[in-house]
Amino acid sequence: MTTTFRLHVNEITADLIESIKSAFKRKTVEITVSDTLDETDYLLANEANRKSVEKSNRQAKDGELQTFTIKEFEEKYGLN
Repeated sequence: MTTTFRLHVNEITADLIESIKSAFKRKTVEITVSDTLDETDYLLANEANRKSVEKSNRQAKDGELQTFTIKEFEEKYGLN
């Protein structure tokens, strides 16, 4: 069994540890801790990406949105 927990460090509690111990009774478990990359921070770190995201946000706020069905999208972009 594999379980992935994605949570803020402040959410790691004794109750969480106990629930893991309960779920994996008598088993050997491997716990790997890593920080996750915030996609927004990643996109905004690059100047060109930041400008593109800001432009898209402005367009969305201004109502400059395009809507289409999945079929229309596939036809427009040649996907099958």
